[in-house]
Amino acid sequence: MADKFLVHIENSAEEYFCASDQDLLRGMEALGRRGIPVGCRGGGCGVCKVQITAGEYEARKMSRSYVSAEEIAQGIVLACRVYPRSEIRLEVQGKMIKAFGGAAPGQEKAPKP
Repeated sequence: MADKFLVHIENSAEEYFCASDQDLLRGMEALGRRGIPVGCRGGGCGVCKVQITAGEYEARKMSRSYVSAEEIAQGIVLACRVYPRSEIRLEVQGKMIKAFGGAAPGQEKAPKP
């Protein structure tokens, strides 16, 4: 039986449990939230980009066209290719932001004058 780990989405303050044999994207889909972008599910389209801010995980092969080696070193990965190995904290990035309530922390737009 696979271990289950708590995943915190910092953009929306939501949490869900994700099994160690389940990628983070499938866990997000179980939230039932509309508008979660889902593409190829194989690391080749880049729509499910997230930044892991805390926790241990296994990242499988993903396209360098969408995630550079530098980004991976910063914890920026594709949710469809990441499997939790401990409790995880993440921020959604790119096309995922709209589905989780706007800008990522620290990326809020300045108010219009």
